[in-house]
Amino acid sequence: MNHDEKHQKPKTPTITLRKFTLSDVDAFMSWAADPRVTRFQRRDPYSDPADALAYITTHILPHPWYRAICIDNTPVGSISVKPAPGEDRHRASIGYRLAYDYWGKGIATEALKLTIKAAFEELDHLERLEAIADVDNPASQRVLEKAGFKEEGILRKYVRLKGETRDMVMFSFLVSDAV
Repeated sequence: MNHDEKHQKPKTPTITLRKFTLSDVDAFMSWAADPRVTRFQRRDPYSDPADALAYITTHILPHPWYRAICIDNTPVGSISVKPAPGEDRHRASIGYRLAYDYWGKGIATEALKLTIKAAFEELDHLERLEAIADVDNPASQRVLEKAGFKEEGILRKYVRLKGETRDMVMFSFLVSDAV
């Protein structure tokens, strides 16, 4: 190994986004069954792949914008964009999950950047993406900031999470931020 090879930063893998298929259930379980990943989500970890398959069938596949975060076409997480209804359709909420083994490698940040670009291209009425992160989840807050989201403030007692009302930090990314 030469001097240059020793001092190179590890390369971030190529991240892609794609629609889910039913055959993704095992990969889906790699994060959906992990309590470290689901800690800041409303639902508890899955223990039965049949329940995960039902969720993919009834919630993910019919969703207008729910994608697998992939490395080499293998899902390692998920990301979704949910437009607000009616007159508020100029904004959409974004949420993401990533298998624990892939934390801290820049993958969530890159997936967010890809999603920002795709959402503003595909949803022509969209002017604002917004995301919330638990006040006790600084890693997710950093991911949003690294992807270009701006912190707007704390929403006190905003989300009911596993029996407890939690404060959330609101972040936004405007179409004008993409310039």
